[in-house]
Amino acid sequence: MTGDERQTSDDDGGAERQPGTQVGRRSSRWMKAVGFTLAGTLVIAAAGAGFAYWHLNRNIKSVDINSALGDNRPAKTQSLPSAGASASASPLPSEALNILVLGSDSRSGKRNQALGGGSSEGARSDTAMVVHLDAGRTKATIVSIPRDTLVTRPSCPLSDGGSTAEAHGVMFNTAYSVGGPVCAVKTVESMTNVRMDHYLEVDFAGFADLVDALGGVTVTTDEDIDDEDSHLDLKAGTHHLDGTKALALARTRHGIGDGSDLGRIGLQQTLVKALLQQISSTNLLTSPARLYKVADVATAGLTTDTGLNSLSELMSLGQSLQGLSEDELKTVTMPVVPAPSNANRVVAEEPEAAELWATLR
Repeated sequence: MTGDERQTSDDDGGAERQPGTQVGRRSSRWMKAVGFTLAGTLVIAAAGAGFAYWHLNRNIKSVDINSALGDNRPAKTQSLPSAGASASASPLPSEALNILVLGSDSRSGKRNQALGGGSSEGARSDTAMVVHLDAGRTKATIVSIPRDTLVTRPSCPLSDGGSTAEAHGVMFNTAYSVGGPVCAVKTVESMTNVRMDHYLEVDFAGFADLVDALGGVTVTTDEDIDDEDSHLDLKAGTHHLDGTKALALARTRHGIGDGSDLGRIGLQQTLVKALLQQISSTNLLTSPARLYKVADVATAGLTTDTGLNSLSELMSLGQSLQGLSEDELKTVTMPVVPAPSNANRVVAEEPEAAELWATLR
């Protein structure tokens, strides 16, 4: 994030919001690592005479968002032809693209319940980002949407044929709670007037299993951490964390500093850096067995829209990002101000928020 970005609270309501920083090149490296890994996944899948491809494809869960929302949506970004395409080759996609990426705190299943520290029903989207890829895929902008932003949640279609009621002044992450991915997408499109071309979601177990498949991550903490909510107890110093402890670190808030969300944001930045370093130092393409394991857990924890629900589609997306340079990725947070009705909530700051979203169309 840039210096003027704002951070918000997580799942405990009270929050302090102050400027924070985040290095954009981390996300760039992550994108390239994803593309490289997805490409390698198909190589090993072919070597496995189709079984690996079938299994990994079957792992991916998907939601038909386009059919659910119909045509009453913002216009798609204009597509551009791929440069240098030949009649005999399948060119990589190069058009501008917007992807809604959610981190879900779903407690569905025993593993997610254990990792989430409880058995509460339902799920929330406590991490939400709009990833905008410019035409040509050489520039990108990642916009974070604070989970506790008060919004007007539109009426959303439900899988049983019914619909949710429109609601005013509710937290942004309630859209996912009441209507799942479809309502999350519709709410983002309603508040931004930007078409979401694709959707990606990962849950607690998916993140933890990915860390384990990569062999864990090494992080250094500057102070002791003892957080009863995240079940993390670490002394200050350097630690090699497995997936469960890495997830607990990402969720830790009350065990550090003044208990605000700012301490957790710093830990998450440390964790992201450690994870990217682990991916960069692990040559997956030289170890087919390890590559398959990483691909297996990555796809098992993934939910996409139907436009990205196959290995070939994910690989094509990943490969199209290989021209994205570290200096051409911008990370920002939607401009917000404290909500007049509740100091622990925020609302979009206008006209700055509208101007930001306009740059993504």
